[in-house]
Amino acid sequence: MGSVQIVTTILAAAITAVAVWLAVRAVMKMTAVIRLGQPAPERFGDKGARTTKMLVETAGHTRMLKWSVVGAAHWFVMVGFIVLSLLVLEAYFEVVTPGGGLPIIGHWTVFGLVTEWIGILGLAGILVLMAIRLRNRPTRPGGLSRFTGSTMWQGYFVEWVVLLVLIFGFVIRGFKVATDHFEYPVWATPLSHAVGAALPAWSAGVSVAALIKIAISMTWLIVISLNVTMGVAWHRFLAFPNIFFKRDPAKPAGSGLGPLRPMTSQGKPLDFEEADPEKDQFGVAQVEQFTWKGLLDFSTCTECGRCQSQCPAWNTGKPLSPKLLVLSLRDHAYAKAPYLLAGGGKDLTGEEKGTQEQLAGVDVLAMAEADRPLIGTAEEGGVIDPDVLWSCTTCGACVEQCPVDIEHVDHIVDMRRYQVLIESSFPSEAGVMLRNLENKGNPWGAPQNTREDWTKGLEFEVPRVGEADDFEYLFWVGCAGAFEDRAKKTTRAVATLLHEAGVKFAILGEGETCSGDPARRIGNEFVFQMLAQQNVETLNEAFEGREKAKRKIVATCPHCFNTLGNEYGQLGGEFEVVHHTQLLAHLVATGKLTPVQPVDGGVTYHDPCYLGRHNRVFAPPREVLGDSIQGDLIEMPRNSERSFCCGAGGARMWMEEKIGKRINVDRVEEAMATGAKTVAVGCPFCSTMLNDGVNGKGAGEQVEVVDVASVLLRSVRPAGAPGDEKESEPVAG
Repeated sequence: MGSVQIVTTILAAAITAVAVWLAVRAVMKMTAVIRLGQPAPERFGDKGARTTKMLVETAGHTRMLKWSVVGAAHWFVMVGFIVLSLLVLEAYFEVVTPGGGLPIIGHWTVFGLVTEWIGILGLAGILVLMAIRLRNRPTRPGGLSRFTGSTMWQGYFVEWVVLLVLIFGFVIRGFKVATDHFEYPVWATPLSHAVGAALPAWSAGVSVAALIKIAISMTWLIVISLNVTMGVAWHRFLAFPNIFFKRDPAKPAGSGLGPLRPMTSQGKPLDFEEADPEKDQFGVAQVEQFTWKGLLDFSTCTECGRCQSQCPAWNTGKPLSPKLLVLSLRDHAYAKAPYLLAGGGKDLTGEEKGTQEQLAGVDVLAMAEADRPLIGTAEEGGVIDPDVLWSCTTCGACVEQCPVDIEHVDHIVDMRRYQVLIESSFPSEAGVMLRNLENKGNPWGAPQNTREDWTKGLEFEVPRVGEADDFEYLFWVGCAGAFEDRAKKTTRAVATLLHEAGVKFAILGEGETCSGDPARRIGNEFVFQMLAQQNVETLNEAFEGREKAKRKIVATCPHCFNTLGNEYGQLGGEFEVVHHTQLLAHLVATGKLTPVQPVDGGVTYHDPCYLGRHNRVFAPPREVLGDSIQGDLIEMPRNSERSFCCGAGGARMWMEEKIGKRINVDRVEEAMATGAKTVAVGCPFCSTMLNDGVNGKGAGEQVEVVDVASVLLRSVRPAGAPGDEKESEPVAG
């Protein structure tokens, strides 16, 4: 060992020791913070499926590759980080001696070949990612950036570290080539040999370059260890457990889509008959009241902004960005952590749990952070502004796009639950809707005895459950389908088509009440459970004696479809629920309905969030429309899983949109830009919102918004189709 190697070895050992010590300390701190969260025992089940899903999502990059170029580039960088960590390890042998290498595998040609090409592709990948970050920088003129609000220096720092580590990997190999210490042939390692041809035969070059590579790598580790909220770096480690512990590993997309998590206290579902607000947690009022998985979510955020770029609120000038919400909660959690870890915290009555002695040594900044309300205005020092909380439509675009499976919607609704149930703090106009749900069983406050009025004038009798026991499907009409004028036309069209196809169905009539979706999404879990338990009891009675496979329900509203099919199981209601477009597609495919008259003028289809993104029903409505128009749909740029929300979800249907551009207007402009004369929908909420948007644009005579079922009915029975009367006057939603 020469003098140069002695110095490089000592320096490499010193900086590594410092980096490892800081990293261990950082990991212990992060673990302590995450463990402050509430229990989530359901996250530990089905470990085999969780492991499989984690490996598929990480190794296969299934979420990232939705964004082709950036996904492919990120995959090469990720693989490079994992595999080329072996070359960082090898550098510790190279600082000791120029001919050093990894034991056993370090001399295999295949090892040289694989690491060479991973290094080359990793270089290309990181340069692409750097270019994308620069092109989308928040300071660039014009347009919204998904990086707005991200800590840009951290992203640049990480990318430059990756680039320099890769470069010095080839510099080390180049010096080995130049000094005749390289064992791999040219065909396996062409770039290394090309670099070697350009470098001098400096004997100490290998050790010096290896030291620089180690110094860069350990500087990166030191920096991220001193910045535990640096998600752009820490996600490399935290993404694996965050994906492993996702809510439902069986889901093909984001596991936070579809049903909401039940309201829990200490890891157990809350029973409202026995719950006590002084002993049981009602929603989330303090950051430590999120589950440990929630705190892991916040720690894992990469600040990539894909959620932000897809969010309908953010894209129409609202203050909500799913990314910034998560980052605010993350920063608050870690700033408050010293106070919590010292024994501080408020109990459910608001009393301080920590003693004066416990809190005596807590930093003043942590104490100040502890006094901030979780939800509050800037004047109140709130972590999350109320306008941020109530801007969410729960469309799930953020969850769909998140590459590390953060469950944004669950966290937003948990905070809403506390605001509604304990603070009674929510947009005032939503109060009317909640009172109507409690008193009338529907959000419009319509008399219950008018639920069957939509059947008047049909040329056939609509059977009721109890009057006709021999039915295949229970037709869940829904509140909109029973009371809202536009939606009633869809209900009549579906009933007519089912009758035409010879499908035996029955309705509950006055026995049906609201599914509870708007109450649950706004955060009023109590009203949801009251309505849901009543409906579950009614449905179980209607299906008495039938196995689950024969307890079939067809629903025209995706919100009812999602609630009955995905959430009633939490309350003992197990049913097979289909959306009407699924059933109609089946009836057309089996020849029980035959479209005969093409619908002309061009048709585009708007994917409802709770049908498409939340429940992955994309093909059936398109199949129905394709058969009806006997041609191809004109797709909007944002369609299928990237469909843009109409603005009505998350109980926003009953709240005024006072900030920024109206979401429904944004979507209507996109639909009108296709040139289609018909905008087909599969949801009564979407119908109302898009109709209002079209009328607001003064285009009611040029563009018609109509349900998929009505389009099919016009094709099956072109002359005088029942329930397909043209709009006489706009109806308020």
